[in-house]
Amino acid sequence: MFFFLIYIFNPPIGFAFDTSDPSVSLLQNRISKNFSRKYCKAIQNGFSKDEAMKSAIVKTENIISFSYNPQKKWIEKDDLANQISLQVVNDCGWSFGLIGKEGVDYFKSYFLEIYEKTTPDKNFSR
Repeated sequence: MFFFLIYIFNPPIGFAFDTSDPSVSLLQNRISKNFSRKYCKAIQNGFSKDEAMKSAIVKTENIISFSYNPQKKWIEKDDLANQISLQVVNDCGWSFGLIGKEGVDYFKSYFLEIYEKTTPDKNFSR
């Protein structure tokens, strides 16, 4: 009981920065919008979905790699993939049959699969 009270009144420190930080959320939002713009434009220009995905991943990764924003290290890949999926489905998903939660879930798994194949040694957020 004593240790429980110490834990309650003196919690461990270390998780102060996470994706709930507004600056991390803003960065994720900018990355998601950037990716969506690139992906949707590639689809509109006649790229296959695989070509559009690889192109958008590489172009977005290049922008992030050269970014000096220190908040990028706090972005979780799964959170970013979810936000990217929401953005793409909202922006242009209807044009290739992706709508609603099913569309977002499908695009997220597809994004993560292609991302791992395209940039196995990189990470959007680091």
